[in-house]
Amino acid sequence: MVNDSLFTDFSKQSPKGILVIYAKLLFKAFKATWILLIIFIQRFSKFSEETLVYVYIGIVVFLVFFLIRAYLVYTNFLFKIDDGQFVLKEGILQKKNTSISFDRIQNINFKQNLIQQLINVYEVSIETAGSKDTEIAIKALTYEKAQALKMALSLVKKKTQQLELDVEQPRPLLKIGFKELFKVSLTENHLQNLLVFMALVFGALQQLNDVFIGIGENDVLGNYADVNPKDIFNSIIIFVIFILMLIVIGVLSSFVRILLFHFNLTLFIKDKSLEITQGLLTKKSILLSKGKIQSITISTNPIKKKLGISFVTFKQAVSGKVKKQQNKLIRIIGCKIEQIKIIKELLYVDSSVDDETRYVPNNYYLLRMYFRSAIGIIILNCIILFLIKDTTWLWANMLVIPVTLLLIHLKYQKAFYQFNEEILLIGKGRVETHGTYLSFFKVQNIKIKQTIFQKRRKVVNLVLQTASGKITLPCVEENRAITLYNYILYKVESSKESWM
Repeated sequence: MVNDSLFTDFSKQSPKGILVIYAKLLFKAFKATWILLIIFIQRFSKFSEETLVYVYIGIVVFLVFFLIRAYLVYTNFLFKIDDGQFVLKEGILQKKNTSISFDRIQNINFKQNLIQQLINVYEVSIETAGSKDTEIAIKALTYEKAQALKMALSLVKKKTQQLELDVEQPRPLLKIGFKELFKVSLTENHLQNLLVFMALVFGALQQLNDVFIGIGENDVLGNYADVNPKDIFNSIIIFVIFILMLIVIGVLSSFVRILLFHFNLTLFIKDKSLEITQGLLTKKSILLSKGKIQSITISTNPIKKKLGISFVTFKQAVSGKVKKQQNKLIRIIGCKIEQIKIIKELLYVDSSVDDETRYVPNNYYLLRMYFRSAIGIIILNCIILFLIKDTTWLWANMLVIPVTLLLIHLKYQKAFYQFNEEILLIGKGRVETHGTYLSFFKVQNIKIKQTIFQKRRKVVNLVLQTASGKITLPCVEENRAITLYNYILYKVESSKESWM
């Protein structure tokens, strides 16, 4: 049992935090100077022994300097809880005092990288609505102290009240094992993951080639790549094997990515909040309060439907200056229908909205996509002809045009919106279908936008501004848009619920 007096006086991190801070400083220094390391390796054979001695001394001084700095950062990092405020003091030469009230705190997350896992400490990050980055990150706390701090910041309590740690862990709503992760990875965008993997491989090979050139081995990698491309593509069998290898690599890269980010994914419902733990190399524990969640998006595709699973994405408040912030998007994979229903009920999402009348954009939306795509393809062809001056590439349009038309048709087909008295459901997607559920009282601002071309068609774009970003209903019939606009304004102004 931990009472609230634990944090009334300024506390320090665990002494193990010096190692965590030291490792982070070295990593930052490496990111800023890695190119110098490559140059040093390339010219290593040209340095005299006397020069190398000075280099080694400089490296030692460099390491000692950052060790001293890590100790000073640790010593000057002090925090406490004072009258409903989290207070932090930090800084070596330039002192900084930060005070955050409990009601501004949006997330309290746990995180463990490899070093933190080895020395058995946790990083506690405290995020506030509208912050561009994590507001505060306490790098090293024991699990007991981290859990006590998390509870103290999650619940506003009186000074005489005590905080109790959970003795028994509640039964998880969702737990994803190794087998389920593999099934989920089969539903991912393998082409995208393959391109990321190939970019990483080619980048690493380029760096290795520079290193080998620096030590005088110019042809180490070249000897393994001395293959005539014509010999490969003239052989149908080898070409088919090559394609199959790319497919296997794409699937494996999807699995590795899913494994790294979502290993041991566990979802708990605690005190009208969602607690999510996941990660392999970097373990994360995230606490989501239902009041802080702006909207949820449920995503599925044909393979996911066959497996009976969906992905759920929670969107939280972000700064108006930040157009896209992945830290504020939290995704749960492999959710089944029953689990999604429980999550909806927790967040007061009325599932009856799924049975309401479905409205689709005006046909002008489809014509607009056709027109823009045609302009894009024409410009692309002109650029290719100008740069390559070979009309052979025009045959690629035989594939590009049908694929573009298919994607346009899928996008139009999946665009819809439905609503009842409290909830708006917006659909979009191409191969995947994304359904976003938004409570009307979460809307902060609503606009009707209309171009001169839309005016002739009597359609408008309805733009809903929330704390997590904009949601647009494209090409809505003008009369219906005005009715919906007035109704949303009424719900926003008459609602007594807080959007945060």
